[in-house]
Amino acid sequence: MNVAYDALPAGADRIVYVRPVAVSGLPEELKVKMAGATTVYSVHSQDGEPLALVANRDLAFSLARQNDFAPVNAH
Repeated sequence: MNVAYDALPAGADRIVYVRPVAVSGLPEELKVKMAGATTVYSVHSQDGEPLALVANRDLAFSLARQNDFAPVNAH
């Protein structure tokens, strides 16, 4: 589930939230793609729009920074 980061409107706040997600709570079509993982990390805009789903926290933060976003932890 990757959504293009430039889907956010120009001038939108550049903060994104990173949080762990239990694979067991994901739709079946995504569970199949998680290759045995129990937890993945989601990146969300401030209004809660999912932007990306990645394998680990470091990757989520790196991906956000590479796209000029300021990632913060969300629980």
